[in-house]
Amino acid sequence: MIRWGGYVGRTSSLEAVAPSAAAGPVLEAEDISFSYNNYKVLDHVNLEVDENNFVVIVGPSGAGKSTLLRILGGFIKPSSGRVLLMNEEVTRPTPKIMMVHQSIVTFPWMTVLDNVLMGTEVRHLPKDVARQVALQMIEVVGLKGFEHFYPKELSGGMRQRVAIARALAADPIVLLMDEPFSHLDELTAESLRREVYNMLFNVNTPLKGVVMVTHNLAEAVELADVVYILNGRPATITGKVKINLPRPRNPRDPEFMNYTDVLYDYIAEYRGA
Repeated sequence: MIRWGGYVGRTSSLEAVAPSAAAGPVLEAEDISFSYNNYKVLDHVNLEVDENNFVVIVGPSGAGKSTLLRILGGFIKPSSGRVLLMNEEVTRPTPKIMMVHQSIVTFPWMTVLDNVLMGTEVRHLPKDVARQVALQMIEVVGLKGFEHFYPKELSGGMRQRVAIARALAADPIVLLMDEPFSHLDELTAESLRREVYNMLFNVNTPLKGVVMVTHNLAEAVELADVVYILNGRPATITGKVKINLPRPRNPRDPEFMNYTDVLYDYIAEYRGA
């Protein structure tokens, strides 16, 4: 059974970033199917990322969430269907779509500044301009003053900020995030989640959209403008929920918890729980 819409909560003019009335989606998956060794993983998946939207994909483990994310980034070719970025088909990896991985990826022999400078290399900028961009992204993610620290001198949350800054330094239109908080302790993850929306849609970043994968339903409600539910074998989109809550969001708010319950019900109903 496919359901759309979900719980409708309050709206607010206090949204950190208002979605734009763009002519079309920034990123779009059109009828994506994917098979691996004759096993069908994804079946006719469709989703859209509107401008200034934070989209989250949730679903049970093994549903193909990370596979879908890699297809969106051009890292895996779909068996059928296509991905469009600003109405142009994505057929291979592009610096206009960057990814932050589940495991925290930093280069241990490089300082924070040098790590972030790596992200500028795809832009072939003059050295002084690249340095200025890197310093600006370091400030955006809250690491000003740590430019000359090495990853081993940073906490896990700070290292993930470095990875985010490096991705932003490439000047992407869309950022993909594959369970970016799952390797952090709960307090660190909570702190980073509170900041990440405003961090990514800061006026100094180039982003027009974010797609994040998680199995944590509360995390999805905290961050998302729109949540897609990926479920089944083969997996398909079985629901779409717009999160109409003001930011910052309080996980103890009854309406927040209602949204979490709605997402749980989508997954449980489809699985026959």
